[in-house]
Amino acid sequence: MRLLAICGSPRESGNTRRYLELALKEAQTLGAETELVWLGDKTIHGCKGCYGCVQARRCVIEDDFQPILAQMARADGILLGAPTYHASIPCELKALLDRAGFSGRWACNEMKKADEGYTWQGSLFSGKVVAPVTVARRAGQNFAFAQLLLWAACNDCVIPGNTYWNVGVAGKGGAVDADGDSEGVGIMQGMARRMVRTIEALNRT
Repeated sequence: MRLLAICGSPRESGNTRRYLELALKEAQTLGAETELVWLGDKTIHGCKGCYGCVQARRCVIEDDFQPILAQMARADGILLGAPTYHASIPCELKALLDRAGFSGRWACNEMKKADEGYTWQGSLFSGKVVAPVTVARRAGQNFAFAQLLLWAACNDCVIPGNTYWNVGVAGKGGAVDADGDSEGVGIMQGMARRMVRTIEALNRT
């Protein structure tokens, strides 16, 4: 079982990364193989809407997106982590998800003629277990959290529930203090356990 955490924070060692690390550590105790990708040192341009992926069956923009997409494709579960910037996710993560979702759909489907409807055959992410993680000092998380949920929902992913939203509250004045959010730490650990159990259940079917 492979769990991939994608840290969309521009800060290399900020609270978003720490919450993801706590979740991965919990998953490791249950036997999962884990890895974490930080987007802050990557070059990932936004989707150009060029539709080159329709014929190529892959995104045709050449940058750091391709190896990350390969990691996402190999994973059984994906944690999408983002700090909250003006009630939204950072642009680096948005660029990754836009391109992954668009090219991932055309990797599994054919473009139809103008007078034909679609019966979608899933996407590159069909059946993967995906959980969002957002972090904010106080508020603004709802929309950022919803952005990640909506991406997972429209890419045919399985979204496990939790006892609360997967959110952390930390960072007054830029402080890296996620460990002090005892409730948030418990939420992340619970999320990890539910992801592992969900993947195990899917593998049995």
